[in-house]
Amino acid sequence: MSEKQATENVDKLRWFKSSYSGSDGGDCVEVAAGHGAVYVRDSKVAGGRPVLRVGRGEWAAFVSLARA
Repeated sequence: MSEKQATENVDKLRWFKSSYSGSDGGDCVEVAAGHGAVYVRDSKVAGGRPVLRVGRGEWAAFVSLARA
């Protein structure tokens, strides 16, 4: 995976918080699907920046390994 500058307006994407994130504001990771990429951010950071852009193939490989 590599970090790249987001090329689309990430503020307009539909973000989903991890189901493993606690409701007390603990470890909160959010992801959003964009055009040809998946975006990841820390929801605790004001303004939702920085954002990590990951290619769809790399994201699929990460999720596959995380499930194993």
